[in-house]
Amino acid sequence: MTGRALARRTLGAGSLWVFAVGASSPLTVLVGGVVAMYALTGVIAVPLSFVVIGIVVGLLAVGYVAMARHVPHAAPFYALLARGLNPSVGVAGAVIALLGYNAIQISLYGLCAVTLSGLLGGPWWVWAAFVWAIVAVLGQLRGVTNAKLLGTLLAVELAIIVLFDLAALANPAEGLDMSPWSPSQLAVPGIGGVLAFAMAAFVGGETGPAFGEEARADGAVGRAMAATVVFLGLFYAVSAWAFAVAVGPDHVAEAAQDPDQGPLGVLGTVYGSGIITVATVLLVTSVIAAMSAFHATVARYVFALAREGVLPPVLAKLSGGVRGGAPLAGSAVQSLVAAVVVTAFVLVGADPMAIMFTWLSTIGGMSVLVLLVLSALSARAYFARGGGSRESVLVRTIAPTVGAVTGFLVIVFMLSNLGALLGVAPESRWPWLIPLLIAGAGLIGLAWGGGMRRSRPGVYQQIGRGTPNPLTVGDHRLEPLEL
Repeated sequence: MTGRALARRTLGAGSLWVFAVGASSPLTVLVGGVVAMYALTGVIAVPLSFVVIGIVVGLLAVGYVAMARHVPHAAPFYALLARGLNPSVGVAGAVIALLGYNAIQISLYGLCAVTLSGLLGGPWWVWAAFVWAIVAVLGQLRGVTNAKLLGTLLAVELAIIVLFDLAALANPAEGLDMSPWSPSQLAVPGIGGVLAFAMAAFVGGETGPAFGEEARADGAVGRAMAATVVFLGLFYAVSAWAFAVAVGPDHVAEAAQDPDQGPLGVLGTVYGSGIITVATVLLVTSVIAAMSAFHATVARYVFALAREGVLPPVLAKLSGGVRGGAPLAGSAVQSLVAAVVVTAFVLVGADPMAIMFTWLSTIGGMSVLVLLVLSALSARAYFARGGGSRESVLVRTIAPTVGAVTGFLVIVFMLSNLGALLGVAPESRWPWLIPLLIAGAGLIGLAWGGGMRRSRPGVYQQIGRGTPNPLTVGDHRLEPLEL
């Protein structure tokens, strides 16, 4: 079973960067996340919050990426926790990862479908079904094919955001006000919610290692991850500042609640109303790109667990041929899960934005942050036991420790602001369902791993070790050669 491999050496650092940045969905962050941060909290230090969270994610990523270089795996959280802590914790990490990535991918059906419904008319669930079919088809393709398509969409999406930044900064309401960059603006009520929103914007940026088995070079994952964190932190910070400058920092909270004064409104004022339609269409393609990236990540997790016998081996099915290697069964599983969950939301009449998008995306964001903190601790333990090869003390100990502590503090901030994130009354206890759900997923994983240790010790001992020797699998670059 472990001889099965994804399409190896097909993705360069640029392609990995495309998947990671595309999963973060920059245009969605601008017109949705940044606006919500200002509107719901009234805090003007939103730009600086992206820099702060970028540093936190960067610290968490140091150990995560360094260990992933020695433990390449299509299900990185699963493998890293298994090798750094123990196999049962690895299975728990896999269950939380599947919960989180499925949740955030499915949440985007609500956003995308509502946007299409507003643009073209019709029930949102019809458009959700249409988008589901597109994502399902894309999921059957190899990573390199998806990367080319997503890269084109991402380039146009980023170009629109750059046009917005230029328009906003060239037409400031009150001059190029620097107050959103002041550290004193972080010590105000509501900053916890801002940091939680900022963390959610980075979700997806950590997915690069899931494609490590398909990377062309050993250092591609690390380069892509570093470039992703730096780019997202600076790009989102500048764009958030541009919006504050366009409407005036003193009025940004009020403007964020008025669609006509939002980022699309700024674009329309400067470039004409036609660009609003273009930007709305690009918002849809941005969301589809993010959905496709998360879909691909889930498919690789399913494949990797099935290859090691944790899930039924039939789910390790790949597309055939030397140019194959796409996780067909894993893709089909994610499509099925998405169809079932979206259908359930439709049948109960849940609001696709206020309930489906908001709650599921929050589950996804918190799940990923929990996994990043656990991975930092796992990397520290792995290197402390002598794993790796000549990593500096910064990589082995300092960055994972500081990253785990700061990541834990962000989790506390998110928990203390769940009501604001979900738009429910402060005294409501419903938000606590989210940490209970994540904790429950972890406990199920621990029990599952414990059960395998007793009933299938051979499988248990190989958890996180199922990546095949590269010499035993096909290489697409040799296909044109004739012997």
